[in-house]
Amino acid sequence: MYRGRLERDLRVWTEKGLIDGSTAGRLLVEYDQRESSFSLGRVLMVIAALLLSGAVLLLIAANWEAIPRVARLVGIVTLIWFAYVAAALLRNRGALRLSEAVLVAGILFFGGAIALVGQMYHLSGDATQASLVWFAGGAITAFLFRSATATAVCGVLAFVVAGTEWSDNFGINDRLLLWLLPVMAAVVIALVRFTDATRSRHLAYLLMVAWVLLLYGEYDTPATALAIAGVGGTCFLLATLQASPLRHLAANAGAAPAFYAFLLLLIGLLILHIETNGIGERLLLGSVTLVVAIGGIAISGRDNGAVRYLAYAAFAAESLYLASETLGSILGTSGFFLISGLVVGAIAWIVIRLERRFAVRNMEAGQ
Repeated sequence: MYRGRLERDLRVWTEKGLIDGSTAGRLLVEYDQRESSFSLGRVLMVIAALLLSGAVLLLIAANWEAIPRVARLVGIVTLIWFAYVAAALLRNRGALRLSEAVLVAGILFFGGAIALVGQMYHLSGDATQASLVWFAGGAITAFLFRSATATAVCGVLAFVVAGTEWSDNFGINDRLLLWLLPVMAAVVIALVRFTDATRSRHLAYLLMVAWVLLLYGEYDTPATALAIAGVGGTCFLLATLQASPLRHLAANAGAAPAFYAFLLLLIGLLILHIETNGIGERLLLGSVTLVVAIGGIAISGRDNGAVRYLAYAAFAAESLYLASETLGSILGTSGFFLISGLVVGAIAWIVIRLERRFAVRNMEAGQ
């Protein structure tokens, strides 16, 4: 998506004479050569590694009883070491994409080995412990090889751990996930920064969103929902306001911190909608949600398309909700939309004036 937008911008800048065609071409080539850029060949190679790894593991499992126990253990260990040694050799020769694919296969072999060896020796423990060992192995692999692809696999394995623990306990009766999810998210974030796996940071943010929902499931009270909304709003302001000391750090991470903080704020408000019963409370909460949506657009909408579209969706959904919660008359609904339209129009006028003033100041500062 970003590459397509960059290509269009370069074409427009070339037509306007801001840059020449050769410079635009070199800029596009430089972007394509980055490790973080999208590559269909890399994706297909990883998919091939997944399919081949699955085929090998299924072949071993199908003939498991026919293989002597010692041969099973030696074969599994050899398979894992072969994958990691091959990945290291390929990396040293500069075949990074093939090395990443082999690393994925090695991580899958390691996970299969945990299951097969546990079955063979009847090792004590549950599926959560096994998946945790698998996650730890993936994290160590990503760290040692400084692999962005292994970091993405590690992020997926964090959800495997969470799903396994959830299904084993049929809910959240034991509170392991309440501290395990943030720990795994922190590990994934650390690996993202170390391996420069920028896209994988979304997995860590989604882990935190899952943790918030889990937290509310354990403490399902309006106070918890209000705390979620408050934390989300605070994080959003810290990530977007010019005066915030954390804005520069959040900007380096792209649009994700502001988006997920805003999403957290809206999740808290949504839960409060579910918790409230009175018509007056719902209308007040709906008005607050509309103000939050407009505020998100005003603060971060110009620079963050994800926040802008999320705010649009929240505003539209809340408008329909409030329309359904009015007195039921067409006059009441039309009056609400009239007042909302006037308020939004006034805010739009103020925002446009401010954007023009900021643009003039930026031009003067550049001169």
